[in-house]
Amino acid sequence: MARNFFTETRATREGIEDVWNAFMVEGAIMLDEDIPLCPTTATSLPHEIITWVEAKRIYHREVRKGNKCFRHNAFVCWYIDDSKFDSSCGIWCRPHQAMKILSHFAGVITPDFSISQDFPKPWKLFNIYRMRAFGYWCGVSGLKVINNVRWGTHETWGYCFTGIQRHSVVSIGTVASGLRMLENRPLFEEGLAAMMRTLEPHTIVVYGSAKYECFRELEGRGVRVVEYPSAAARRFSKAGGRHEQN
Repeated sequence: MARNFFTETRATREGIEDVWNAFMVEGAIMLDEDIPLCPTTATSLPHEIITWVEAKRIYHREVRKGNKCFRHNAFVCWYIDDSKFDSSCGIWCRPHQAMKILSHFAGVITPDFSISQDFPKPWKLFNIYRMRAFGYWCGVSGLKVINNVRWGTHETWGYCFTGIQRHSVVSIGTVASGLRMLENRPLFEEGLAAMMRTLEPHTIVVYGSAKYECFRELEGRGVRVVEYPSAAARRFSKAGGRHEQN
């Protein structure tokens, strides 16, 4: 069902501040649970993936140097603690400030708002909505976009893949996933299998370690799996230390 929340809201609430960021989904196709479709607009894989924290650091460094038109050939991701990007000064509350920073980078992996097991369903749905809405807005604003896929326990599989194109490239974060602990793997692997059945991606970008049997099995089925080192792994590498990504 195609709806345009921005047009409907503007027509009925003229003069009222858009505190719910309806502008982000202007022109979007709204799917089940009113989650917007977020098209994949990236036509090639990222040269590098950095976190939002790193992107802000680069932005402020370049601005201090007077280099206001700089370009950095990296995609920005949010595989970090929510508190670092979802607050009163975060990307949802101050989206235009966020876009001011993001416009200097090659593209984005859509935000990784948490859908933890102990969250109530309305909050999980809201966070899936925000991932797609923010990603859709980035795409129509000219950024290259790859959808982050985030699933939780079994009950989330009915909506957590909504709004992502089938047969495309998707991104998964394994940082701080606890996959090194054997007891955490079954649920992750079941969710990964559900994602494959639903979306059938041809390429999976993995931020963090992809050195797990579930990814090797997918490669054996012809799926391309591309691993990108986490910020912590890159720091250890530069320091000459040894570090296994989680």
